[in-house]
Amino acid sequence: MTEINAPAPKPGILDIAPYVGGKSSIVGIAEPMKLSSNENALGAGSKAREAYEAAIKNIHIYPDGRATKLRTAVAEHHGLEPERLIFGNGSDEVFALLNQAYLTPGDNIVTGQYGFLAYRISALGCEAQVKLAPEPGYKAEVDALLAEVDERTRIVYVSNPSNPTGSYNSGEEIRRLHEALPPHIVLVIDEAYAEFVTEADWETAFPLAREAANVVVTRTFSKIHGLGGLRVGFGYAPIGVAEAVDRIRLPFNVSIPGIEAATAALGDEAHQKASREMVQTWRPRLTQAIRGFGFEVLPSAGNFVLILFKDEKRNAAAASDYLNSRGIIVRPVGGYGIHDGLRITVGTEDQNRAVIDALSEFAAS
Repeated sequence: MTEINAPAPKPGILDIAPYVGGKSSIVGIAEPMKLSSNENALGAGSKAREAYEAAIKNIHIYPDGRATKLRTAVAEHHGLEPERLIFGNGSDEVFALLNQAYLTPGDNIVTGQYGFLAYRISALGCEAQVKLAPEPGYKAEVDALLAEVDERTRIVYVSNPSNPTGSYNSGEEIRRLHEALPPHIVLVIDEAYAEFVTEADWETAFPLAREAANVVVTRTFSKIHGLGGLRVGFGYAPIGVAEAVDRIRLPFNVSIPGIEAATAALGDEAHQKASREMVQTWRPRLTQAIRGFGFEVLPSAGNFVLILFKDEKRNAAAASDYLNSRGIIVRPVGGYGIHDGLRITVGTEDQNRAVIDALSEFAAS
C-alpha cells in the first residue's frame, strides 16, 4: 500500500508531547485497583447516577448550549453570578478556551515547574511559549512566578491545590501574586481539588475573582463528585472574559447527561461528605504508614499522595512494577520531571490497606 503524506500541521504542533492519562489495566489481572488518576474511589453518588440514567431518553436532542440548568445550580451552590460562568468539557477545556482567547504567537503563559500539563499543551497549540517557575520545595512560589513574567506574558496559571505535588498556596499568597501582576494579565486559579483541603490558611479565590477584572477560578466535577467520565468543569470569570470565551466555545460542549448528572451531584451533600471523609481519614494514615517504611511522602491537600523514592534500588520504577504485580495501578510522574515520584490516589479502606501492605513488602524486599 502506497503511503500518503498528510498535510503538515502548523509549526510546533508535532513537537508537543501529548497528554498521557494514568494507565487503567495490568496484563493478566482482570480487575486491578486503579489509583492512578485521582478519581473518586466511591464513584459517582446515587443522585448523579439516577439523573444520568433518566437523561438517556433525551440523548437524541442537542443540549442547551448555555447549560442553563447547571449554570443556575452552580451559581446558587457557590453564590456566584450565573452570567460570569464558563462551562467546558472538563476544566481542561476552560484552560484551552482561555489560551485560545488570549494567546497569540510569541506570547507566553507562566506556571509552576510542576503545574498541570493541560495548561502547557493548549498554550503550545496556540504557538505561545511556556515559562516554568522553579519549585524547589515542590510548591509554587509567588516571587518565582513573578520573576518569569515579562512583556509577552498573558496568563499566569496556579494549581491550588497542585497536582501532582499536593502542595497549596494560602489566600494571602494568591492575593499577593494578583496584586503584583499587571492588569492585562489573566490570573487563573485552578481549584480542582478544593473540596479536599483542610488547611486553615487556604481560601477559595472566588471572592478575589468577584472583585478583580483579571482573575478566573476553575472547578471540576471529576473529583469530589466522581464524574470524571462525563467531563464537566466550569470557570468563574469577569464578564468580559466570559463573553470573549463564549464567542469561541463550541456550541454544545457539555452533554445532556453531563448537565443532568452534574446538577444532581451538587445537591448530593451526603456523597460529597462521604468522599471528603474518606480522603481526610485515609490521607494522613497513608502518609504516616508510607513514611514509616522509609519513603518520603510530600504533604498533600488533594485526594492523593506523592511518594519520592530516593533509593537507587528501591526506586519509583521498581515500586510501580511491584505494586502492579499486586494488582495496584499508580501514577509515575516523570512527565512532570519528577522521575523519582509515584502519585497514589487515596482510595477505599480496602484499597489503601492493599497499598500499605504492598509498599511494606517492597520496602523489605
